[in-house]
Amino acid sequence: MTQHNQMDKQFKTLDDFLGTHFIYTYDNGWEYEWYAKNDHTVDYRIHGGMVAGRWVTDQTANIVMLTAGIYKVAWTEPTGTDVALDFLPNDHKVNGTIFFPKWVQDHPEITVTYQNEHLDVMHAAREKYATYPKLVVPEFATITYMGNAGQDNNEVISEAPYATLPDDIRAGQYFDADYRRLNH
Repeated sequence: MTQHNQMDKQFKTLDDFLGTHFIYTYDNGWEYEWYAKNDHTVDYRIHGGMVAGRWVTDQTANIVMLTAGIYKVAWTEPTGTDVALDFLPNDHKVNGTIFFPKWVQDHPEITVTYQNEHLDVMHAAREKYATYPKLVVPEFATITYMGNAGQDNNEVISEAPYATLPDDIRAGQYFDADYRRLNH
């Protein structure tokens, strides 16, 4: 267990959740990295699945605590994809449902980029291609990493995903003691 990996942390309040950096793997094998940047913003990188290689910062989201230690996060992306995640960090579990528009299912490669620099492309594809029927992907996931990055840390999700990145983070080879990226 690295200095940042806090798999034994007990979550009780919304403040316990905000500023937490997660890596989790869905039961279908898709690996995601996700960061509760603050009470209304999330950042994430996708390491596996049909949109592996996609990464996003400053996504506006609705973030609430349902009850002590259980959190719901939901948002709509510029692609038209809707996401609803339930985090149970004390049990190292996530339940997520992703609602992919038909165009993302048919043309996932369009979304595999740093979305923030290609919002015009996402908007154009959303208007050009079919939205329905949506591909609904409901899955459970197992959390494999939880780190206390602090809120509004722009170094957590700050570069494109690469093959060993999740393992580098879990091994303590990606962030320094202040949760800043090594090897800029």
